[in-house]
Amino acid sequence: MISSSDILHGKILIVDDLAANVQLLERMLRGAGYTSIESTMDPRKVCELHLKNRYDLILLDLQMPGMDGFQVMEELKKIETEGYLPVLVITAQPDHKLRALKAGAKDFISKPFDLSEVLARVHNMLEVRLLHLETKQLYDRVVMEQRVSDRLLLNVLPEVIAERLKKQSGILADSLLKMIGDNLPLIADSFPDVTVLFADIVGFTKFSAGVHPEKLVILLNEIFSEFDSIADIRGLEKIKTIGDSYMAVSGIPVPAADHVARTAHMALDMMDALDAYNKRSGHSLQMRIGINSGAVVAGVIGKRKFIYDLWGDTVNTASRMESHGVAGRIQITDTTRQRLGEPFIFEERGIIDVKGKGEMNTWFLNGINANEQIR
Repeated sequence: MISSSDILHGKILIVDDLAANVQLLERMLRGAGYTSIESTMDPRKVCELHLKNRYDLILLDLQMPGMDGFQVMEELKKIETEGYLPVLVITAQPDHKLRALKAGAKDFISKPFDLSEVLARVHNMLEVRLLHLETKQLYDRVVMEQRVSDRLLLNVLPEVIAERLKKQSGILADSLLKMIGDNLPLIADSFPDVTVLFADIVGFTKFSAGVHPEKLVILLNEIFSEFDSIADIRGLEKIKTIGDSYMAVSGIPVPAADHVARTAHMALDMMDALDAYNKRSGHSLQMRIGINSGAVVAGVIGKRKFIYDLWGDTVNTASRMESHGVAGRIQITDTTRQRLGEPFIFEERGIIDVKGKGEMNTWFLNGINANEQIR
């Protein structure tokens, strides 16, 4: 709400080549209580002064030697980033009034000056200007808060899923974050062909027993943040972390023809990243990674602390590849192995007994041929 005090403190610039007009307008305005008034008799200084002071209102005479008011307005338009020209023109020519309004002026004052007209138009102009600024500030704040909400939502959900939820619910991200759970639109999709990755730090429970909790969190954050960066580079979607376990998928929520190769590259990059971390930190952490390809169902579940998650036999088998794996190795199913081929290097592990699955032929992914270019 714009108060009378706000209006009386509005910054005003008077531009007129006649000293008598400047003095008269200043007396009128100061007598009415306006406190921030400046003036110039040189129209060529208007833009410089406005850039420096950002006036809320410019009283601009149209007929001045060297540079008339119309030319001044054209120059002001070049520097006015808000698209709002706070100009109240001064003229004795009736035909100039319409032309001035078309040129961008918001109102006009007639010569000779009438005190009541001057004060009424100045008051109205300043009120409109201050309302404009207040509205813009509110709009900018809303935009900023919405961007924050969007970022928060994208930290929880894949971008395409977040956009889909907003479209289905017809609301913005901040409202969606508040109402999710009670009236959340159902998101559930079947994907016939994706690749799922599970990773787990071996012996982490024992390792963590001798580490201060804060240092433990810092350690995991550094490692998993690196994994997040790899996922972004390789085009995988991180699903979640559970303790020292990390889950990601390729081919969801946007299908990808090369999802198997993307996941293989990520697994190898993760192993390299953990090796690099060990060299930096002096630790000797090891990791098991399991990979499987196939069909899954994906969606958003939960009323509180909701997540985008995956279900299906493909997911369970990928998890088993990790849990039945070997420290420091990447274990993949025969299904995934058949989809990879060159330039990857494999080692057949052979038949293993997998809980809930029975006997399965599995492979270790060892690396990439040195003469092949890594994507």
